[in-house]
Amino acid sequence: MDVPGAQEYDRMQELMAFDKTEAGVKGLVDAGLQKIPKIFVRPAEELAEDLNHKRAQIEVPVIDLGGLDKADRRKQIAEEVRTASETWGFFQVVNHGIPLNVLDGMLDGIQKFNEQDVEEKKKYYTRDNTRRVRFMTNHDLFRSRTANWRDTLTISFSDPDQSDSKELPDSCRESTVEYSKHVEKIGKYSI
Repeated sequence: MDVPGAQEYDRMQELMAFDKTEAGVKGLVDAGLQKIPKIFVRPAEELAEDLNHKRAQIEVPVIDLGGLDKADRRKQIAEEVRTASETWGFFQVVNHGIPLNVLDGMLDGIQKFNEQDVEEKKKYYTRDNTRRVRFMTNHDLFRSRTANWRDTLTISFSDPDQSDSKELPDSCRESTVEYSKHVEKIGKYSI
């Protein structure tokens, strides 16, 4: 049975062509995209299945880091993190102590990165997980059933001595270094 609009296509070829542009989904939009590429469209039966699930009131675990510098509170926080990680796999953190201007600066830096010329962003486009700075669309682009409509900038700070590295994009270098200093402080308390 032919489904209207459903045509055979070479998904791998379309994925490879998209990835080769190194422009991400924003690059598609900036180029004047008129129709969402099929690699980003979820099958109708998959969407219908999602819509048929009754949604319970879902509340992501929230962990308050207030008092992290005190030993007794640190133990309690560690237990909350362990429980949330085991049951949910993720959690939201509040009262982390990162100043609002640092958070806003980070958001501004990332927006500047995403809004800059595509040729500048291409310098960071890679699927090489050993690279410290990686810009890409979907880390699992070639493995997932449907690609997600998003671009991702990943910056690894596994070595604190590299926090002033020239590897970082100019558009967000300063804000990223400042943000990482605050995150590192939280990490030191949680060890």
